[in-house]
Amino acid sequence: MVYELTRDQARRIVVRAQLLDADRPGDVVEVAEQLAVIKIDPTAVIAPCEHTTLWARIGWSYETGQLRKVVEQDRLLFEFDGTYRPMSMLPLMRPAMRRYPRYQREKDWLEANGAFRKDVIARLRAEGPMAADAIPDTARVVRESADGWYGPNQVPRMLEALSRQGVVAVSGRQGRRRVWDVAERVFPQDLPEYADADAERMLAERRLQAAGITKQNSPWSRVGEAGEPARIEGSKWKWRVDPEALSRVDDEIDGRVAILNPYDGMLFDRPRLRELFEFDYVLEQFKPKAQRVYGHFAHPILMGDRFVGLLDAQVDKKEEVLQVNAIHELLPFEPEEHDMVRAELDDLAEWLGVPVAGQR
Repeated sequence: MVYELTRDQARRIVVRAQLLDADRPGDVVEVAEQLAVIKIDPTAVIAPCEHTTLWARIGWSYETGQLRKVVEQDRLLFEFDGTYRPMSMLPLMRPAMRRYPRYQREKDWLEANGAFRKDVIARLRAEGPMAADAIPDTARVVRESADGWYGPNQVPRMLEALSRQGVVAVSGRQGRRRVWDVAERVFPQDLPEYADADAERMLAERRLQAAGITKQNSPWSRVGEAGEPARIEGSKWKWRVDPEALSRVDDEIDGRVAILNPYDGMLFDRPRLRELFEFDYVLEQFKPKAQRVYGHFAHPILMGDRFVGLLDAQVDKKEEVLQVNAIHELLPFEPEEHDMVRAELDDLAEWLGVPVAGQR
């Protein structure tokens, strides 16, 4: 059966799947279990991505210490490859960890640095959690960084390779610095094991759960044949929809305003944003200042199931205010909508612990 959906229905599915309707989740773990992935990014124009992602869902009751607690003490979430993920995802990822690395260049580097690999593991096992700069670089072969992401020190590269193999893991953070340990002291040891095919199928189902509905062959979601096929009115794309999301497809969205970090997972799939929401979002962070229209790190404003504006604002640490440079209206706001956006700004500022200043 192919489900026939309107664009309104499709948008409702996405908004609910991303926990951005008025029915807010209760805590960090609930958000992580639904979204599967929460991006970590240090860019703190307003606040780091991982925290604004959670605040946009949970609201006033979210405190940043809650994330640290569930990661470092409760071990209900774990850090992997620049994201936080619920521990329920780890068993689904382990088959791919066992197959890592996929590319010959990485295989050759690891093979040439076999003794270095053993040194790093032995140091962590003997001395416990430590940052990368506390581990000696004994690499025999240096791999240059084509994009400038890595410096000459090979320890961070080795730690990340070992984490992708499931041998080491991020135990916690000291400020923004990652602290590493052997995986058996970070991950629970009673997690289930799955065959490769089952794990891949379940991963696809979790990705679709987070997306709600997505293009079948989208590289942003990689859902494969998960869920059910769907057609969306006016779209030529082939879609896959989470069957669990169809139960409320005719219910109107209880609208609220959500201010989203530019790296929020809701925004990753730009083609889907254009196709379903008619929202062509361009992050202007890397554009020359003269070419910027909305500001270098403008936060999209979602109202109900429509993107209605962009917030150009930043926390001025010297003045201790949330400085609002502009609220760009993509669609002219009604008076009530102005009030809703102002109220969300006030809530954001209260969460940050600073007053609002500038244009409102």
